[in-house]
Amino acid sequence: MNELVKLLGIEYPVLQGAMAWVSEHRLVAAVSNGGGLGIIGTGAADGGFVRDQIRKTRELTDRPFGVNIVMLSPFADEVVRVCIEEKAPVVTTGAGNPGKYIEGLKEAGAVVIPVIPSAALAKRVEKAGADAVVAEGGEAGGHIGDISTLCLVPQVCDAVSIPVIAAGGIADGRGAAAAFMLGASGVQLGTRFLTAKECVISQAYKDRVIAAADTDTVVTGRFTGHPVRVLRNKLTREILSKEKEDISPEEFEELMSGTLRKAVVDGDADYGSLMAGQSAGLVKAEQSAAEIIMDIVSGIKEVRKI
Repeated sequence: MNELVKLLGIEYPVLQGAMAWVSEHRLVAAVSNGGGLGIIGTGAADGGFVRDQIRKTRELTDRPFGVNIVMLSPFADEVVRVCIEEKAPVVTTGAGNPGKYIEGLKEAGAVVIPVIPSAALAKRVEKAGADAVVAEGGEAGGHIGDISTLCLVPQVCDAVSIPVIAAGGIADGRGAAAAFMLGASGVQLGTRFLTAKECVISQAYKDRVIAAADTDTVVTGRFTGHPVRVLRNKLTREILSKEKEDISPEEFEELMSGTLRKAVVDGDADYGSLMAGQSAGLVKAEQSAAEIIMDIVSGIKEVRKI
């Protein structure tokens, strides 16, 4: 029990990272029912999709859950309105400064938690009224920042007085315990939950995560300003080759269009975008979301005995 657990009304300070096409109502509800906080990944989805996901999640759990809003989404305003109307218990945000939305979300009763890549942005969102922040390091999967989790978390903890949740490179109790030692009040995991039994991604995607070694992720698209960490495959080899040819951001976006769906839905492990963090090498088996959470919690307890 700590400040974050009380704030969110959950049992354990373990959050499931929001992942577009991946963290839909079944995984989200399973994580929340397991004592953590499941978070709906909205990506570039419109308000109708988000409303449907919120309602379907409520059919499967009576526990708190979250909705992630991507600031770069063309539907960000619409999704915020839906979260307010549906009274989403928790709202996390990513890919930008959510300052203009925080007051309205909090007035509707939501706990607001921006995902931030720097201490400077953490201070700005705290001033705007954020209840907590997720400090996400560059080890994470998907869209990432430049600073590593080990360096980012303590600097953010020093910069703000609200709870800090560590993310990026954490997949077990050892990583979570380390995050707490750095000053974090909780942890957020994405890659570990890719292999949850309730996760709807293709089996080919899950198998690639389970088979991954420590060096099997690569970052693409750094030149666009929105780098993405994924597992190596034929797609990444093609992308990195074209990056050396100095392709434009528009050409890059065209090449990447639809590739996440290929991985998640179609099971194309060669030309799908297999978003995963550097912690993939620590993920060795499929488990239920509840088992994953309890494995992390028991791992923390074991480390604390040393």
